[in-house]
Amino acid sequence: MSTMKAVVCTKYGAPEVLLLTEVERPSPKAHEVLIKIYATTVHIGDTKIRRFAPGLGPVKDFFFKPIMWFAIGFNGPRKKILGMELAGVIEAVGKDVTRFKVGDAVFASTEMQFGTYAQYCCVSETGAIALKPANMSFEEAAPVSNGGLTALLNLRKANIQPGHKVLVYGASGSVGTYAIQLAKYFGAEVTGVCSTANLDMVKSIGADKLIDYTQEDFSQSNNAYDIIFDAVGKIPPAKRKKCLTQSGVYLNVLDLSSNFKLKAEDLNFLKVLCEAGKLKSVIDKRYPIEHIVEAHRYVDQGRKKGNVVITV
Repeated sequence: MSTMKAVVCTKYGAPEVLLLTEVERPSPKAHEVLIKIYATTVHIGDTKIRRFAPGLGPVKDFFFKPIMWFAIGFNGPRKKILGMELAGVIEAVGKDVTRFKVGDAVFASTEMQFGTYAQYCCVSETGAIALKPANMSFEEAAPVSNGGLTALLNLRKANIQPGHKVLVYGASGSVGTYAIQLAKYFGAEVTGVCSTANLDMVKSIGADKLIDYTQEDFSQSNNAYDIIFDAVGKIPPAKRKKCLTQSGVYLNVLDLSSNFKLKAEDLNFLKVLCEAGKLKSVIDKRYPIEHIVEAHRYVDQGRKKGNVVITV
C-alpha cells in the first residue's frame, strides 16, 4: 500500500484538532486524475468546517447546524482531509481520461469534496480543473481556483456591465481582492471597503475609490451602487438597501441560494485573465504543511489579506 502525508481533522474544534499523519494514497478512477499537490490554501470554508461554524449569523447558524451535522458529520467531518483549493502536477490518469496527461501543471477546486491538505488528491477531469496559468507559481494559482471563481460567478450573477458602480465590502480578503480586479476588467467603477492597514493594497489592485470602514460608514454617504458585493457577509440589510440603485443588486458571498457549480470553462476564463496580467493573487502568508495548525490559527483571527497559502 502506497502512503502519503496528509492533514486529518480528527474532530471539530480549535486548530489543534488538525493532525499531520500518514494515510493511504488515493488511486484515480476511470475519469479522474491523480495530482501531486504543490500548494493549497487555508480557505475560510476549511476553518468553518473545522470549527463546525456555518458563519451565517446567530439565527441562521442555529437552524443550519442540524443540516451541517447530517451533511458533513456528527462528531467530526466524514471527509477527514480538508482543503478545497490546489495547484500541482498530474502524476497519473484514469483509463478514460482525455483532457489531461501525466506531467500537466494544473489548478483545481475540489469544493465540498475537500482533500487538498495532502501530498496527492484525485480530481474528476470534468470538474473545476484546468491547466495552471503559465505566468503563475503554484502558490499564486491555487487560490484562484475557488476564491477567483466565487468572485467571478457572483459578478456574473449581477450581470455586471461597463460603467456600473460596484462596492466591494471586505475588499482585502480572498474573494474581495479577486472581485476588485474582475469588476475593473468588466469596466466598472469600483469602491473598496476595508480597514486602514489594507487601503494601499486594495488601491494597488485597481480600486478607484477607497472607504476605511474604521473611519467611515459607507451607508451614510449619498452614493448609490449598481452592485454591492458583500465579500464577507457582514452588511446589515438596512445598510445595503439604502445604498443600492433602483435596479441594483446585492451579492452576499454567504448566500446559500447561489449554490454555484464551479466549471472548468470558468477556470479557463480566469487562466486567460491571469496570463494577460489582468488578475493576480494577493498572498498574505505562506506556511509549510507541517505548520497547518499555525496557519489555521492565523486565519481564525479574521485579519488575513488576500490568501494564506500552504506549500506541500
